[in-house]
Amino acid sequence: MSRLRPSGRWAAGLVTLTVTAASTLAAVTAVAGPAAATGLPKPATTADQPKLGDACTSADLGARHPFIKTTEVVPTITHFKGWYVTEGTTGNQTVTTTTQTTISVSVGLNGNVEGGFAVETLGKVGASLGLNVKVDYSSTSTESNAVTWNFNQPGYYGAYKGTKKVTGTYGSLNCNRVQQGDGSWALKWIDGSGNGSFTTYTTLEEGAVRCQDKVPAGSIMAKAQDLLDCGSAAAKTEHPAGAVAPTAKQKRDSLAQRPALTSGTSAQLPKATGHSTRAALDCQASAYKIAVPGKPLSWGAPLLADDGVRLRPSTIFSAHLDNWRLCNVTENNGVLEASLWNWGNGGCATIAAQNAATERAVLQTAPCTEDDLQRFYIYRDVPGSSKIGVQNKYTGSMMGHDRYADGEFIRQYSSGRQDGTGTYTLIGV
Repeated sequence: MSRLRPSGRWAAGLVTLTVTAASTLAAVTAVAGPAAATGLPKPATTADQPKLGDACTSADLGARHPFIKTTEVVPTITHFKGWYVTEGTTGNQTVTTTTQTTISVSVGLNGNVEGGFAVETLGKVGASLGLNVKVDYSSTSTESNAVTWNFNQPGYYGAYKGTKKVTGTYGSLNCNRVQQGDGSWALKWIDGSGNGSFTTYTTLEEGAVRCQDKVPAGSIMAKAQDLLDCGSAAAKTEHPAGAVAPTAKQKRDSLAQRPALTSGTSAQLPKATGHSTRAALDCQASAYKIAVPGKPLSWGAPLLADDGVRLRPSTIFSAHLDNWRLCNVTENNGVLEASLWNWGNGGCATIAAQNAATERAVLQTAPCTEDDLQRFYIYRDVPGSSKIGVQNKYTGSMMGHDRYADGEFIRQYSSGRQDGTGTYTLIGV
């Protein structure tokens, strides 16, 4: 481990974490004040639909929910073919179209919609717009591109498949303490870390349209009619029955592309920089256990590099693997950001880069570097309580565990743990 430069002390025996404007951590007593949250009441669920500024409980410190910030709905043609129908060729025909635009469903880091947070995000998109949108990973390129239509009049047609492409941005609702106007403290849902962007689409619609047809403005059919290029020679010239070669406009407007698995990565998300340089950390002098509230098990770092952080009992044989220091600490809008350095193995808590987009990926330790995968946001209960929630800066996921048991891994959960098992206590040692 590279050099540690203690920059201040936390008072011994005190367990509540607070920070001054200069980011110096000062503790308060472990005796809960009258405003402190007690116990772990039932957390808010997805059905509760928490909103920005709503009250939350200490159980929600390890949970998060999405809220939709912006949306845009654009009619989009995904498959298209110019088609000419002559006298004697009217009736049902099957037209093999070509791909015009590919739309892939994505949320945040991963093109594959994995984890409760992504599904909840898309569900809220559909609910807010009154649209039935895709809520799991899919791509319009996987849909059949054959259009069967009853052409009952001769003429120049555009046979098409289309959809409404829905894009936008989302925010992350996190529970954190907020100081009231009268100086008291309360727990509320705030705009936390983990904002990003999404793309999805509605059910595909198919049909055929002519230049002379009257169609609703802003509809998928109107978009297909525009692509038909009614002012072109192809639209004004008679052709043999069947396919018509694409016009220059149709070629120019073609946006066919393969779905990219990383297309959902948000420009707002920080970048993971890799593990190339050991970091010189500015760590606080005091060490802490990150424990399950009211119970003896706490986060224990591994001795082996390929193992993960687990719930372990604290004993005289723990070799400081259960002791953590907060390093390079900053604060923004009441939320702490820090690297978690382990006293026992000299590594920093991290999510492995190859597992960054994986639901339930195990928390590990690695040599400390300048890497957002090793940075964590800490959401705090009201003063007088030591309860916290921990969120990875890069992935946006909350830390938690599946069950309370010796040896159970600490993992990341995109929506956190809605049963309170993502709420921990920060205990000074």
